[in-house]
Amino acid sequence: MNQAMRCVSYSLRMSESTAPAVYPLPRNDAPVVVFDFDHTLYDGDSFSHVVGWLLKRNPLRTAAALLATPVLGPMVALLPSRRRGISGYVWIGTFGLRGRRSFDAMIDLYVATHQDQIRQRLLPIALDVLRGHRAAGDRVVIATGAPPELARAILAFVTHQDVPVIGTTVGPRFGAMGARRHCHNEEKVRMLRERGYREIAVAYSDSSADLPLLKAARAPVVVNPKAERVEMFRRVLPPGTPILNWGCKDRVGDPVA
Repeated sequence: MNQAMRCVSYSLRMSESTAPAVYPLPRNDAPVVVFDFDHTLYDGDSFSHVVGWLLKRNPLRTAAALLATPVLGPMVALLPSRRRGISGYVWIGTFGLRGRRSFDAMIDLYVATHQDQIRQRLLPIALDVLRGHRAAGDRVVIATGAPPELARAILAFVTHQDVPVIGTTVGPRFGAMGARRHCHNEEKVRMLRERGYREIAVAYSDSSADLPLLKAARAPVVVNPKAERVEMFRRVLPPGTPILNWGCKDRVGDPVA
């Protein structure tokens, strides 16, 4: 039984107990296990939910976003231009914020006022697998395209706020907030290696944008993929790579019993 499947089995047994877990401190030479966040641990795109909330809070921002959608919408729909399209909406939603502290405060406010919705989007099977790797003493890290502050705040709901998070760095840009360094595609792997996560034992992700991460892992696991991406994953990843569904109803993959 490979390491990923062993942790799935362990974590499903642990889910029967309600006692809080105490995890061992990982050794420096412990296996590195990387989780994507959106559509992997969380059902949906967490940062797009924040941006949508920011846009709806202000009628002028809502109007500006609607006016820009004929240009930004198609950009978001296409992978090569997705980052630029999302950045456009982020700029509109954050115009007038004064620096990172203001931005982080808005993230905290969003999380505090959307607790029920966020809890419903956290995927129980995914969290069980995360717990299993932590209990095994693995070096678990979250690598996400969202700002790390958002992932940490959400993980705090399920007592995983101490898990290291690597994400998109954000800072002031033209009177609003913008990405300074996007944790995406090959850049995600570079950012992991810069933080000392060089040899990746297991990687979990839903996204074709994370192919560099999945290919870098000794044991890639595809979770909650889009239906049209499954054949591509089977073609480019090693034979036998698990393709699982961890509870995203609009995604595909083999169900976990």
